[in-house]
Amino acid sequence: MQFSESWLRTFVNPSLSSEELSHLLTMAGLEVEASVPVAPVFDKVVVAQVLSKDKHPDADRLNLLTVDVGQAEPLSIVCGAGNVVVGMKAPCALVGAKLPGIEIKQAKVRGIASFGMMCSEKELGLAEESAGLMVLAADAVVGQSIREHLDLDDRLITLKLTPNRSDCLSLNGIAREVAALTGASLQSVPQAPIKQTGSQSRKVKVAASAACPRYSGRVISGVNAKAATPAWMAQRLQRCGLRSISALVDVTNYILLELGQPLHAFDLNKLNGDIEVRFARSGESLKLLNEQVVALKDDMLVIADAKEPIALAGVMGGADSAVDEATTDIFLESAFFAPSAIVGKSRILGFSSDSSYRFERGVDFAATRTALDRATQLIVDICGGQPGAVTEVLGELPKRQPVKLRTSRVHRVLGVALQANVIASILARLGMVFQQKDDEFSVTPPSYRFDIAIEEDLIEEIARVHGYENIQPVPTQARMSILPQVEAQRPLAQLRQTMVLRDYQETINYAFVEAAWERDLCGNAAPIALKNPIASQMSVMRSSLLGGLLGALRTNLARKHPRVRLFEIGGCFAAEAGSYEQNERLAGLAYGGAASEQWGVPARHVDFYDVKGDVEALFAPRKPGFQAASHPASHPGRSARILLDGRSVGWIGELHPQWQQQSDLPQPVIWFEIELAALTQGAVPHWAVISRFPPVRRDLAVLVDEGMSVQTLLDAMQAEKVPGVVELDLFDVYRGKGVEQGKKSLAFRVLLQDTQKTLTENEIEEKVARLVAVMLHQGAQLRA
Repeated sequence: MQFSESWLRTFVNPSLSSEELSHLLTMAGLEVEASVPVAPVFDKVVVAQVLSKDKHPDADRLNLLTVDVGQAEPLSIVCGAGNVVVGMKAPCALVGAKLPGIEIKQAKVRGIASFGMMCSEKELGLAEESAGLMVLAADAVVGQSIREHLDLDDRLITLKLTPNRSDCLSLNGIAREVAALTGASLQSVPQAPIKQTGSQSRKVKVAASAACPRYSGRVISGVNAKAATPAWMAQRLQRCGLRSISALVDVTNYILLELGQPLHAFDLNKLNGDIEVRFARSGESLKLLNEQVVALKDDMLVIADAKEPIALAGVMGGADSAVDEATTDIFLESAFFAPSAIVGKSRILGFSSDSSYRFERGVDFAATRTALDRATQLIVDICGGQPGAVTEVLGELPKRQPVKLRTSRVHRVLGVALQANVIASILARLGMVFQQKDDEFSVTPPSYRFDIAIEEDLIEEIARVHGYENIQPVPTQARMSILPQVEAQRPLAQLRQTMVLRDYQETINYAFVEAAWERDLCGNAAPIALKNPIASQMSVMRSSLLGGLLGALRTNLARKHPRVRLFEIGGCFAAEAGSYEQNERLAGLAYGGAASEQWGVPARHVDFYDVKGDVEALFAPRKPGFQAASHPASHPGRSARILLDGRSVGWIGELHPQWQQQSDLPQPVIWFEIELAALTQGAVPHWAVISRFPPVRRDLAVLVDEGMSVQTLLDAMQAEKVPGVVELDLFDVYRGKGVEQGKKSLAFRVLLQDTQKTLTENEIEEKVARLVAVMLHQGAQLRA
């Protein structure tokens, strides 16, 4: 909100400079976003009156003026302005004056001495362009400084208010704050009793009393709509960012800024019958003051006459009932509309108004009649007219529930021991009505404060008025103890470190994703939809981390990173039996070269087995299993479940060619996703004897069908639990000459070792024979 500092100081005038006032407001939560002067710096410019005007003897477009500037003798000034006339009053820069970009000196203009310069708005820095001299009011005092006459030492202050402080959307509200913060006296808005001189009135019916608990209006007949807006009012409106339109409209805008109460003036002769406040009916439309024709919905509150809607309540008036220069009688409206009935309506219609901005946040429902009388007084003073009786309909106004405030709680939250009498003084300055019993207060918020509901709200008010700068920092005192660390639980930091050591970089993505990702990558046709998504491509909750990683991959590739390895730890969401579940997972992907470009390693693309090794490193020292299975995101023949203790805990695979092509990825992507609980579970370390006897290695080569997985044989041999077998791994797979079609040769390395003795040949052969028997039972054939 932008306002004039000089206007504010007519309400409250603390002994503070402009800079100190701005700092005070900011520290109290009313952030001053800008504070700028209304005019640039200049001096020695006064109000002057033209006494005579003669043509310059040597120039057709120049005039020789005799000007009274309040000195003993008039000045002779050469002027080329086209609008100069005898008797007019205009600014005059005296010799020695410093204007924006120019210094005035005594000079000769075509041979005639000129002792100053008559000024336009442009030359004073008050406007970008001007057509001639700045014309001043007839009552301007000759010789008075133009800065004083036009109040050019004023400043324009812009507040960045939070949505809860609707009480400060007016000069009166800001003045209340300044008075509370400084203790300066607050001048009330001038208010004289309205003498009823008119007999006209208009009946009002409120059909939607919950949406409009208070509606006031009066007829003012015989107004002069062509009356000029006073210069002081037009100046205040202009400095608050509103242009002067007409006297009647300007008065309603003035009250909006002064008291924060939106008003509206209807042309009485354009109304048909009585006034009704109701919700719109099906098929109704309304042409607004901004010339926009809107199709009204049944949740839109309207002001209507006996024929049709004439205004969109709390948002904007209708064009067909607007006042104009021919208006002679008006119906002046002042109402309180419930915020819930107004909120969001202007956004749906694609525009905002000063009225809706205030009604959405809450307007002082106790000042509705005050604003009506104040506007009536100004209209009668400016436009004349005979005010009639007030028509008012009252419903159930918002109730202000008392809020308990404890002195001990204030101390605990703020860390400052404020005495009860200090708190009582602050509450009184804020206009709070309260009852005190010992160190407890029962506080009733005023009608203009919609943001006071709980004890913490009051504590915040205490802190603001007491001054955040007066709350001194206190060193934290707390007992510190070392938290226990469960040995069977692996910390997330260890998992992150493992991934970083494997050349991955962590990324953090939104949990809101595109619905197409869920459908394509997860086969999830019914993801959890958001009621109010922040963007159309972020409309559902993710059930997998893969989509976000692919998005991050594309971002990196667009920035010319040819080798990308990313991982993320985050939550995934699913709907289960009418409720929602969140599971933490760790996912990663690899793209590009298996290693960074270098001379010591041949260049090749990362493959399934590279990433499988990364997954095994995450689980170490436990050994996960892998089982071929299909996944919507993976290549049909290059996808596997990750198993731990026989339970599926994740997936690994190469991205499906269809999604690879759809994402414009020239090379394959290898990805994995694992339940975080499976990775954080560990085993308590235990000791084992280190054998002093040499190990024995035996290699076993078998032929199996092409479709048999290696994992099947490994699981079968490990299940046999042959004593003395300390290591069992695959080290070679062969297809080709000497192996029939549809078969493959697998070579396993078997290490045997005993902690008590050196194994004999018979013992070794017996143990190996048991392993061979297991593989033969699985359908393998021992190679010669």
